[in-house]
Amino acid sequence: MKYSYITIEREYGSGGSSIARILSEQTGIPCYGSEILEKVSQAQGIPVEQIERYEESVTNSFLYSIYAISRVHSGDVDILTREGHIFVAEQAVIKELAEEGPAIFIGHCACEALKDKEGVAHVFIRASEKERIRRSIEEYGLPEKEAVSNMKRFDKKRANYFYANTLKKWDDYKNYDIILDSGTLGMDACVRVLKGLIS
Repeated sequence: MKYSYITIEREYGSGGSSIARILSEQTGIPCYGSEILEKVSQAQGIPVEQIERYEESVTNSFLYSIYAISRVHSGDVDILTREGHIFVAEQAVIKELAEEGPAIFIGHCACEALKDKEGVAHVFIRASEKERIRRSIEEYGLPEKEAVSNMKRFDKKRANYFYANTLKKWDDYKNYDIILDSGTLGMDACVRVLKGLIS
């Protein structure tokens, strides 16, 4: 089966975003990550940096998640928190972009937005902690201590945001069709695997 859409969740430092961008370049299929935030920013009149802070501050409370998801599904978004409104806006942007044709989505719970759409492959890209620290130092030019703290902070942010809006664990492999270890396979091999799904 060939897929029209790929959603990618990734651990910090695993190279998931780079893999998605390279895949986009090689296939000509548009890739959306930060572009989703930019569109929400324009529509909501909120700076991207502020949206990122909202995402980072979202609670991982089970009760909050049940409440927020029930409000979204009922169409009652007026009493959601600011974080809830941002999530709803992001989901709407992802759905709109998917209507334009095949696409690659990075993060932002795209797998949730497209859960009812056909031809979607849900991917999780990971690597060992040692490999992710090494890549953060080499690729981002970070000192080791900062690389470690960034890795923990971003992984926690992504896990909390994913759980708050889906009630699913971000790193639970049962949520994905394909798990790729970029440290073991290498970036090029990960791109080739994903390319085989859509070309």
